[in-house]
Amino acid sequence: MTDILIIEDDPEMGQIIKDFMIKEGFSARLCPTAEEALELLEGESFGIVLLDVMLPKMNGYETCTEIRKKGDIPILMMSAMTDERSKLLGYETGADDYIDKPFSIKVLTAKVRALMKRSGGGEQSGKLSGCGIELDTSSRIVTRDGAELKLNAKEFELLRYLMEHSGEAVSKDELFNAVWGCDCFTEPSTVSVHIRWLREKIERDPNSPEVIRTVWKVGYRFGEQR
Repeated sequence: MTDILIIEDDPEMGQIIKDFMIKEGFSARLCPTAEEALELLEGESFGIVLLDVMLPKMNGYETCTEIRKKGDIPILMMSAMTDERSKLLGYETGADDYIDKPFSIKVLTAKVRALMKRSGGGEQSGKLSGCGIELDTSSRIVTRDGAELKLNAKEFELLRYLMEHSGEAVSKDELFNAVWGCDCFTEPSTVSVHIRWLREKIERDPNSPEVIRTVWKVGYRFGEQR
């Protein structure tokens, strides 16, 4: 199964998205038209569809309706049409989420990860380690220096995302989109609260963190800077 099917008629934009997704560890296919994509979906399985709205011939809304007839694959719509009516139409035709163009590629990636997690796709088994911490993505067990840490679900996902991007400065918005997705009942400020709780469990001195460091005016970084 291929992780991501990108339906985008702008070749430069489509290639940028594809290249970045591959860099993030996903497999991806790029289709310039809805017709080509629908034909591809007949014979190949995908984890998620990134769907541009303004396509030649069959538009994104029509395409979304056709994809929905084939199954429950997650669909993320991408569009410069940012008015409420356009977004509602996207959801009504079966989209799971919507991102406005122009968008941050990192935010797009975070939305992709969140949708794939909720749908049960994109889960990779294995272990992440660093700063004396080991995180098992299969058993969801986290240890520090061999001692198990009791993390709640959001703390686990925050730590996993930061460890997956070890050494990188990750913004609060990126973390929020990766862990909470499109949960409209939660405020982005909750990231800071959960990071504080997480530090209390994994840091030797939560007031002087060495594992999850604050990056001024950006967000947080796991471990040392690359």
